[in-house]
Amino acid sequence: MESPLHHFEVHTIVPIHIGGLDLSINNAVVAMWVGLAVIGGMFIFPAKRGMSLIPGKLQSVLEIALEFIRNLVYEFIGEEEGRKYIPFIASLFIFILACNLIGLLPGSYTITSQLVVTGAFATGIFVMTLVIGFSKHGIHFLGILVPPGIPKILIPVMIPIEIISMLARPISLAVRLFANMTAGHTVLAVLFGLAMTGPLWLGWLPFGFTVIINGLEIAIAFIQAYIFTTLTCVYIGDVIKLH
Repeated sequence: MESPLHHFEVHTIVPIHIGGLDLSINNAVVAMWVGLAVIGGMFIFPAKRGMSLIPGKLQSVLEIALEFIRNLVYEFIGEEEGRKYIPFIASLFIFILACNLIGLLPGSYTITSQLVVTGAFATGIFVMTLVIGFSKHGIHFLGILVPPGIPKILIPVMIPIEIISMLARPISLAVRLFANMTAGHTVLAVLFGLAMTGPLWLGWLPFGFTVIINGLEIAIAFIQAYIFTTLTCVYIGDVIKLH
């Protein structure tokens, strides 16, 4: 039986080496391009067609998705401040969701099952929150390291704890998405392998579980995209409101 980790291997499609750098196009790069194409298609295509007073199916789906994301942003960031972040949050949600769902297609690749990819997303968001905090509050942004109402004698103790807590945010954000997508795809690969290599009279059992877990994986793809996006809104809201 093929290794269940075979699905996570990166295979070079077009080798490109420039000045000692490996810029080859592989299956992970192609999967990311497809995810970007989904974002572009969902926003550019309706924009070119124009919005109809009586929405069609695609326009209805987009309106529901944007309404959901707008309410999410307003809840954690606020209506006045959050309005400017709606395009970013919407793009982030759709991109992660598209990458999660693309990985469920046979022969495709799940880029969110790579820790380096989820780590890059989480690190970028963490740096962005720091830039937002310092640009809005200046040096007073460091006040986020001192919880409100804490006695002054405990401030030297709380500052290192708060620093560790902030540094743990991108780590937990990256590991959560990576671990959930990797675990689900590994279970699917094992069950599908058992269904294909086991006896005919027993093959229906792992195949049935494969169908069930595949449905759960679709739900997990939505849930993980929602959690990642929600935590991003929470982190942005924290640095804007400062406790």
